[in-house]
Amino acid sequence: MFPTIPVYSIVSQPFKRSQLGLFQGKTKQYGNNVPFSKHKTRRTWLPNVQRKRLFSDTMGEEVRVKLTTRALRTIKKVSSTIFMHRHAKQEELQHGGLDNYVENSSATILGWQGMRIRLKIREHGEQSSTTPTSAAAPISTIETNAEVPSAKVAVSVSEAKAKRQAKIKARAELRSIAESQPTMLDAQRVREMVMKTLGLETQPNARQTIAFLERHRKTLVKAAQFNVKTTL
Repeated sequence: MFPTIPVYSIVSQPFKRSQLGLFQGKTKQYGNNVPFSKHKTRRTWLPNVQRKRLFSDTMGEEVRVKLTTRALRTIKKVSSTIFMHRHAKQEELQHGGLDNYVENSSATILGWQGMRIRLKIREHGEQSSTTPTSAAAPISTIETNAEVPSAKVAVSVSEAKAKRQAKIKARAELRSIAESQPTMLDAQRVREMVMKTLGLETQPNARQTIAFLERHRKTLVKAAQFNVKTTL
């Protein structure tokens, strides 16, 4: 499984060696070696890395992974704690060990390899949850076997008709919206009306047109208010 864009956005520095396993934040450290002679020399500290096969309850198989002793102790502690409290926490018992560690740890601690295992476990869980519902009951008679293809054809035809009607409705809505909106001809007519009303020799610009329309709107509002008062 190659790294995807969401994984790159979560995990920082995906090309470090610690991203290729469950290192639990442990990386190569640098420092000075100070002997009794006080002659300092540079040295490094590498984490205690092991290669293990950890069993995944969701996938039902062992996952080969490179991890540190600290991460291994955490995984074993999580699984042993769940095993000890299996009577009080039945729902957590189903996700013990590696699955529980990968799901509950943060992305910065897991790294690229941990996120890969998390996505793989989630995909497998989704597939296993959808397969029982999609599986149909066994058909006993030949007549029911003959009726199933016809029912599938009828469903597909009805779906195609619904999609076609939805497309036609969407096109009609777009056409009505386009017809209701003003066009360039309407704008040209408004400018000619403004030019005649104001007595201009040339067509007005956008600012003059907008100002005229605003004044015209205010006069119409005042006239409507005056008519309401007179009727009352």
